[in-house]
Amino acid sequence: MVEILAYRSLVKLLALCHFISLAAVVTVEARIRHYRWEVKYEYKSPDCFKKLAITINGGTPGPKILAQQADTIVVELKNSLLTENVAIHWHGIRQIGTPWSDGTEGVTQCPIFPGDTFIYKFVVDRAGSYLYHAHYGIQREAGLYGSITVSVPNGESEPFAYDYDRSIILNDWFHKSTYEQAVGLSSIPFVWVGEPQSLLINGRGRFNCSILATPSLEVGVCNTTNPECSPYILTVIPGKTYRLRIGSLTSLSALNFQIEGHNMTVVEADGHYLEPFQTKNLYIYSGETYSVLVTANQDPSRNYWVTTNVVSRKPATPTGLAILNYYPKYFKKSPPTLPTTGPLWNDTVPRLAQSLSIKAHKSFIHSPPLTSDKVIVLLNTQNKIDGYYRWSLNNVSFSLPHTPYLIALKENLNLNHVFDQTPPPENYDFKNYDIYAVAENVNATSSNGIYRLKFNTTVDIILQNANTMIVNNSETHPWHLHGHDFWVLGYGTGKFDMMKDVGKYNLVNPIMKNTVPVHPYGWTALRFRADNPGVWAFHCHLESHFYMGMGVVFEAGVEKVGKLPSSVMGCGETKGFHRP
Repeated sequence: MVEILAYRSLVKLLALCHFISLAAVVTVEARIRHYRWEVKYEYKSPDCFKKLAITINGGTPGPKILAQQADTIVVELKNSLLTENVAIHWHGIRQIGTPWSDGTEGVTQCPIFPGDTFIYKFVVDRAGSYLYHAHYGIQREAGLYGSITVSVPNGESEPFAYDYDRSIILNDWFHKSTYEQAVGLSSIPFVWVGEPQSLLINGRGRFNCSILATPSLEVGVCNTTNPECSPYILTVIPGKTYRLRIGSLTSLSALNFQIEGHNMTVVEADGHYLEPFQTKNLYIYSGETYSVLVTANQDPSRNYWVTTNVVSRKPATPTGLAILNYYPKYFKKSPPTLPTTGPLWNDTVPRLAQSLSIKAHKSFIHSPPLTSDKVIVLLNTQNKIDGYYRWSLNNVSFSLPHTPYLIALKENLNLNHVFDQTPPPENYDFKNYDIYAVAENVNATSSNGIYRLKFNTTVDIILQNANTMIVNNSETHPWHLHGHDFWVLGYGTGKFDMMKDVGKYNLVNPIMKNTVPVHPYGWTALRFRADNPGVWAFHCHLESHFYMGMGVVFEAGVEKVGKLPSSVMGCGETKGFHRP
């Protein structure tokens, strides 16, 4: 009888392991976690409308990576896109000692060519909630993304308690292909991508197929009975507390997230613990992750709506819907109420208030340097270059080189052939520039020059927002820094004043993050230490904005980087270099 019970326990354990690794081939050897992924196009209907999506092992979102702090992750990635390159960025993983695995095409590696297999290998050095996604062209928009959960080491505890752990990825979804969108953004006349057709919660949404009911529409292209677009259901046990790791990988939209009738206690942001605060409305920007605690303490005889809505842009996209289901009742039954439409889309006051309320947890404060060695002010503007629409920083629009910076600098290539040796400007005409008006001269220049920072120095970045080329319009930009976390020293409205606003910095308990918003007509101040050898992108996390030039690159201590694997080479000036 004992042997039978042991056998049954083993069967249950194996079944659980199979469930965890359902979408990927995963083995665990001495804290080295192996994943074997194949990237390819498949027809998918995440919002009931069938279109080509980029999948990993047949799924979008891709497999969830589960690891423990200090584990090594090995991802063997085969590119089966046939006619398209690919690269994957591990968002929030600092890549200490492995900058070539950051996955940023043009910055840290050549793209993975069709038919090739590339191995990413890196250490997850800190517990927390992270993401991964395509970093080639605007492929993230096509469905190539997923989540990373890193648990604390054995014997360590977190400053909050919960019973169960769940991950939720929020995304927006377009029906046009990435090719159509990229061509429109690069054309004269300019063709904007428009607003997304749907909002997805864990890869599921619901598009109103009836508005497409035309004789020319192929039968089955939009099918609301397709199980792929049935709403995501979060089943909870009454009385239990759940940690929801919520990440946003939207291509365009800033979002609000709510759970009907339930409060959320925010406890983590981008892998850092924060002083808990309670909210019913969580504002989240592309590239951010938050952990919230939710207790299933409402009437268990009914279900509740989980909703996400667009903010900061005039909504033209329906509410994204999921269902909070109280076990064991009515698994798929819709709640009896109408879904919330969310807060006012153009009310910046509560969004700025949330940003200001996020402080480091009192027991996990990483004190920032009290002063910086360099200050770079980046004016975010919309411009034109030779009639093409672009986004710019200090009137310079960024473009990627054909040879990745990391390879060019480390291999001592003829840099004049690779990228512009003149660094971008570090400030703008503060005195005369009116951030509330369309610029008198909207013309800009293009460059692939980079900021070369002295290793281990402290750098302040001031992100200054301004009016676009549309009257009375300023957009929200979420900025993401690769290879580092930064201290968020402050936010403000209007034009940043170097004499007055520096004195308002929070140097006591600032949160550390890797992604942060700059609000309309406002500023955000960051501080980071350039202590991770390599070359690192810093850019707006909206796909179309970065594609149109809204980014910069920092280099520091590249001479300290170890020998580059030849697998990252093979493009630009390294075409003759060996690739396995």
